[in-house]
Amino acid sequence: MPPTLASLVHHSALKLTVRAGEDRLDVPVRWAHVSELADPVPYMEGGELLLITALKLDAEDPQTMARYVKRLVGAGVVGLGFAVGVNYPDIPDALVEAAAAEGLPLIEVPRRTPFLAISKAVSAAIAADQYRAVTAGFAAQRELTKQALGEGAQGLLGALAAQVDGWSALYDASGAVVATAPEWAARRAARLTPDVERLRERPAPASLVVAGTDDRVELHSLGTGRGPRAALAVGTASTLGTADRYAVHSAIALLTLTTERSRSLQAAEARIGAAVLRMLLAGEPDHARAVAGDLYGGLLDAPFRLVVAEAVGTQEAAGDAAGAGGRGWSGGLVDAVEAAAARLGEALLVVPYGDRLVLLVADGGAAQAAAVGYAATVDAERADGREPAEEPGPLMGLSAPAGPIAAASAYKQAEQALSVARRRGRCLVEHEELAAGSVLPLLADDAVRAFADGLLRALREHDATGRGDLVASLRAWLSRHGQWDAAAADLGVHRHTLRYRMRRVEEILGRSLDDPDVRMELWLSLKATAAAGE
Repeated sequence: MPPTLASLVHHSALKLTVRAGEDRLDVPVRWAHVSELADPVPYMEGGELLLITALKLDAEDPQTMARYVKRLVGAGVVGLGFAVGVNYPDIPDALVEAAAAEGLPLIEVPRRTPFLAISKAVSAAIAADQYRAVTAGFAAQRELTKQALGEGAQGLLGALAAQVDGWSALYDASGAVVATAPEWAARRAARLTPDVERLRERPAPASLVVAGTDDRVELHSLGTGRGPRAALAVGTASTLGTADRYAVHSAIALLTLTTERSRSLQAAEARIGAAVLRMLLAGEPDHARAVAGDLYGGLLDAPFRLVVAEAVGTQEAAGDAAGAGGRGWSGGLVDAVEAAAARLGEALLVVPYGDRLVLLVADGGAAQAAAVGYAATVDAERADGREPAEEPGPLMGLSAPAGPIAAASAYKQAEQALSVARRRGRCLVEHEELAAGSVLPLLADDAVRAFADGLLRALREHDATGRGDLVASLRAWLSRHGQWDAAAADLGVHRHTLRYRMRRVEEILGRSLDDPDVRMELWLSLKATAAAGE
């Protein structure tokens, strides 16, 4: 620990005597400073032991001494050393009384003890304290490194908690608690999730202090990129000392190394993942397994699902984001699924694929659940109008469960679901929903409407002249499956009138209503225009 007034008083070679403020000798001394100025306060930083002979002070005047001592205390001076036998044979009573009144330790310095000896003692004690702190810091660093290599992040957190006499916790990219030490700190760490989210909003590296009723917590971001990938929490009863600070910085460096992979490794994995995906979509599952090896092999041995994602904005923006490694518009999605997969040790494949992002996730696994949960959150934010304009988030299609042989079919399913998500303005649509629902919402596509308008335009123009109600008649006839009497009754006309109108429809369109394909196209066109309110 740093030198204190008590340690200086107990220094046998200095022969110092306490004349006031005996109960405040445990205050650390940052430096020993000599000044004979009547007002040395402008040159004080706080924490000094001020040494004087009262060469320019009227130390016997009570009012002068009261003002002098009061200003010293206000400036943070921790002690006043007075040399006797120089200008005064003893410390004047006015100074002793002023120091006692303000609680400022007043120390008598005998004539045979030079101020230089006191300064040297303070300097030597500070240097020794710093050496001990550095030595302890290096020892802590060695222990942390040993634990990180042997036991991983959990062992490192345990060593750090022991070093700072507190607790520590590691958070993943989503803000979830990955590990804590000791175990009792898990509940305390979980309450800090909002603070971890605040930390993630700052450019890395970043840190913040959370002051609670039970402890003082420091949060530090982990990662070398623009955004933090993880976070470290360190909880202690008081402010960290020098040695503890060394330990925390070492832990940050080690955890960054364990949580951040090198750029070259990331690029290599991305290339392997892209190759595996291309082989799967090309119908070469055996080659895909051989290339994947242990990296993704487990994922290809069980049912999986494909997620195809793209940006809400332009294709150009989607391509830029995907080319940047799946960040930008999809950064939150990637973080969520990677964190979920890492917590349960699931294999995961994330591949930028053209202007899209493709995720291959275990069927029913944590990554799939994370993608669905992320989509639900995005949809809720969009409904509330809280989506940031610069990062509008992804649109996703989720395939049905498939194996390596059916990967190409799964990709088409995901594309179809993505197309529906795009039309409906939803973040994610599962392929199973397409078969479970109605085909009618799909008719809202602009291309379908354009086709319907073109097919029915001639009939509408005919009706606009007042020469018959062909569109309504066609709708009634199709809805009654070509039954003349029932359709005529619905229209309130004679069946011969309806037969005449249907012949006019065939003549105008140049198509036969006996053709089931024609009837289907006309019925869907009528539905499409009805959905559009036409």
